[in-house]
Amino acid sequence: MVSEVVTLEGHIIDSKVLANVLDDILSFGGEFSILEVHIGQTRQERSHARIEVRAESLERMQELLHIMGRHGVLWHAAEDAEIQLADMDGAFPEAFYSTTNQQTYVRSQKKWIEVKDQEMDCGLVHEPQSNTFRCVPVTAVRKGQPIVCGERGIKVVPFERTRAKGVFEFMASEISTEKPKHTIIRNIAGLMHDARKRGDRLLLVGGPAIVHTGAAVHVVKLIENGYIHVLFAGNALATHDVEQNLFGTSLGVYLDKNSLADSGHEHHLRAINTVRRAGGIRQAVEKGVITGGIMHACVKHNVKMVLAGSVRDDGPMPEVITDMVVAQDAMRSAIRDVGFVLMVATTLHSVATGNLLPAWIPAVCVDINPPVLTKLADRGSFQTIGIVTDVEPFFRSLVQELNSLA
Repeated sequence: MVSEVVTLEGHIIDSKVLANVLDDILSFGGEFSILEVHIGQTRQERSHARIEVRAESLERMQELLHIMGRHGVLWHAAEDAEIQLADMDGAFPEAFYSTTNQQTYVRSQKKWIEVKDQEMDCGLVHEPQSNTFRCVPVTAVRKGQPIVCGERGIKVVPFERTRAKGVFEFMASEISTEKPKHTIIRNIAGLMHDARKRGDRLLLVGGPAIVHTGAAVHVVKLIENGYIHVLFAGNALATHDVEQNLFGTSLGVYLDKNSLADSGHEHHLRAINTVRRAGGIRQAVEKGVITGGIMHACVKHNVKMVLAGSVRDDGPMPEVITDMVVAQDAMRSAIRDVGFVLMVATTLHSVATGNLLPAWIPAVCVDINPPVLTKLADRGSFQTIGIVTDVEPFFRSLVQELNSLA
C-alpha cells in the first residue's frame, strides 16, 4: 500500500475534526496509524496529531488526501526527483538511486510516473522526450544520460502477495520438506493453466538434473501442450539432453537401465561435437540429427532459448552465450512479457532469473536441496514459492494435473 504522513492542528478534539478525518479514511477504504497525538490542556491550547495514512494506490491516495484536505489536514508537498547526468560510460553518478524489484514511481513535472522494466539492483534513466523512466543495469549507462539520484520524488509501492487461506498460505511459509507436495503441485498447475489462458508467456529455468532424473519426457509434453514459451538454461542441460537423444545416456549412464555405457564418459563431448559440426542446435534438428528431447521440442515449437555459459563448460554448444553481460541482456529481454516462472534444479540460473524478475510475477522454485530455495528468497525474490522435492516426480505430477485441467 502507499502511505503518507499527515498532520492535524487546532481544536481537533472538541470540534470532532480528528474523528471525522479517521471516519473518512475508513469509509474510503484506507487504513491509518496514529503516530503522535497531543491534546491541549486548556481551551486556548491547540492540539495536534500526526497520522500515517495508507491507500491501495497512488491514485487512491491522491483522492483521499483531497478529501482529508477539507478538514485542514496538512502534508508535505512532494518534490520532483533529482536528475544528474552520467559523467562516464558504465557507471552511475555517485548519488544514484538503487532500485528494488517492487513497483516504483518517480515524480517529474509534478506527475507520478511508473517506472518501466522494473528490476532490482539497477539505476533509473530518464527519457526527457517522453518523460518516462526505466531501469538500466550499470553496464548499460552511457555518458550524458539523465540518471535519477537521491531519494526525493521516488515512491515504492510494497508488493504483498495475496495469500489465500489453506494451501497457499502454507506454501508461503518457511522452507520445509514436510509440505503437502501433491496439493501444492495441483495449485501450481492451476496457476500455469490460468496464465496460459490469459495469454501470458511461461518461463522454465532448468538445470541438467531434469535430464539426469529422466524428467525430460515430461518437459517435452509441457512444451508440446503450450505450457513453456521461454527456456533459460546452461550448456549442461542442452548437452545432456542431446546426449540422451543421440546415445540414450546422461553423464554416460543409460537412463532406461541405470548402467554405465562403455566409453560413456565421452558421450557428452561427442554430443557437443555433433551439434557444432551441424552448425548449431536448430540446424541439427532441421537436418534430422537430433530427433527428440527438450532441445528438439524447443526448436519445433518456437520456444525462445537463452543458454548462458559458465567457466566450467565443455565445448560449449554454439548457442551458449559465454559473455555474462550479453547473457544477462538476453535474459532481460526475454523475460519482459513473462507471466509465470518455473525454476527447477539450477541454483545459479534461478538466482539470476530472480534478480531480473519484478516482484509481482509469480515464481515457483523446485529443488531437492533446501538451501537453494532459501538463498533465492534471501536475495529478495520473496514472491517465489519453494518446493523441496525430486525433479522427475514433480514434473510427472505436474503434467498429470495439467492434463486433468485440460
